[in-house]
Amino acid sequence: MKQRLAVIDFETTGITPGVGCRATEIGIVLLEGGQIVDRYQSLMNAGVRVPPMIEQLTGISNAMLRSAPPVAQVMREAADFVGSAPLVAHNASFDSKFWDYELAQLGRTRPQAFACTLLLSRRLLPQAPDHKLGTLTRWAGLPATGRAHRALADAEMAANLLLHLGTTLRQQHGRGAVDHGLLCKLQKVPAAKVPQYLRELPA
Repeated sequence: MKQRLAVIDFETTGITPGVGCRATEIGIVLLEGGQIVDRYQSLMNAGVRVPPMIEQLTGISNAMLRSAPPVAQVMREAADFVGSAPLVAHNASFDSKFWDYELAQLGRTRPQAFACTLLLSRRLLPQAPDHKLGTLTRWAGLPATGRAHRALADAEMAANLLLHLGTTLRQQHGRGAVDHGLLCKLQKVPAAKVPQYLRELPA
């Protein structure tokens, strides 16, 4: 994957963005030429409380958020950092909701699509014990990047997984060029039909 891609991860106070559920941290990794070339990470204060269960999971406390920069500032920086680069996330249906919601608070919209390493791993790594990010990282022998459920560590894990999926496509399916467009198409193909789909694609 030679093109520049932005791999993102949010930590949040819940699962559906809204008045009482907001992002608390974002991590972004830029990939280019098959390697990480830049990173962005910040806590963000959206004026919502972190439930005890979420604090225990992420380690992000209400005290930490009180001194964090305002959400609008962080999201402007994050959107400018990503620019027009195609987006990637593990379980992108989750992260894309928060990305879109927080951008909408700034009057901005997302022009680019998300590729999802969760959907892609289900199709390309069906033999994995499960398709959680931590499980896949350990199973595939990918680098440990830090504490799980912190945004930058998870974004780096997803970036390493994406590179592994690219290697799988090249080595097991003979794909010379792997780009974001192919990944977005592939994640919509039923898992059982993926080998045939890849065989029938032009080389």
